[in-house]
Amino acid sequence: MQLVRDIYAAGRAAGKPVISFEFFPPKTDEGDRALFEKTLPALLDAKPDYCSVTYGAGGTTRDKTLKIVDCIQRLHGLTTVAHLTCVCSTKEEIRQLLGQIRALGVRNVLALRGDPPGGGEFQMTPGGFEFSSQLVRFIREFDDFCIGVAGFPEGHVACKEGKLADWRHLKEKIDAGADYVLTQLFFDDADFYGFRDHMTRALGVKAPLVPGIIPILSGSQIKRFTALCGARIPAPLMAKLEELGGDEAGAIEFGIEYATKQCEDLLRAGAPGIHFYTLNKALSTVRILKNLGLA
Repeated sequence: MQLVRDIYAAGRAAGKPVISFEFFPPKTDEGDRALFEKTLPALLDAKPDYCSVTYGAGGTTRDKTLKIVDCIQRLHGLTTVAHLTCVCSTKEEIRQLLGQIRALGVRNVLALRGDPPGGGEFQMTPGGFEFSSQLVRFIREFDDFCIGVAGFPEGHVACKEGKLADWRHLKEKIDAGADYVLTQLFFDDADFYGFRDHMTRALGVKAPLVPGIIPILSGSQIKRFTALCGARIPAPLMAKLEELGGDEAGAIEFGIEYATKQCEDLLRAGAPGIHFYTLNKALSTVRILKNLGLA
């Protein structure tokens, strides 16, 4: 499998945006069937460059995450990134997990501090890591994995010092060995541009900064997501969601239109690609890529 850093280098050389998708491990057998029989085939038809699979709060889906990553790579030949986090894991446990990942032929990981089970404040596991930059450095010393990390255009919700301090922490992750950055979802492209410009101009970052986009599926759902991650819903967008109310079909159509405009603007402004938070659904992402002429 390719290294994701090489995928971005090739995309930059060819002047072609890199398209990637994120999935999460389903909780039910029905969800498994939907992912592998419907969502994956539909999204693979769009010819993505790679995908990633999330890791549940506290590592609750670790084994299933690896099974899905292995299945996608072996059966579909698509480069797949395994998420891993600092939460509820000692250094020795992470060392063993990295050995499992390597044994599967997986060469790409996304290193995150992670969310504790049940929410609440992050607590460092004794014998583990306090910061994701420490996890990145540990992975880099373990083997030559390609390492992605998360970036937050509006600042991390838990960073009380503000977004500039959070962005300095991101620079620490890159200095520790991270190869590229996938951002948290956002709905105002100006937030991404402010983040990108500060990272590149003020902090001298050269790693790809990749915008993460989530197609809106319902107003209530996106309000829950933004409340959890601290992302802002711009006033005009909020007004439209309120107007749509419980019209789920209307929200999906509006979400496709809104995300298409976001992506058009981001790609025009030189974004190296788009990372789609698919929520294990194919329709909206496929429609957006067709609108962009990238499917």
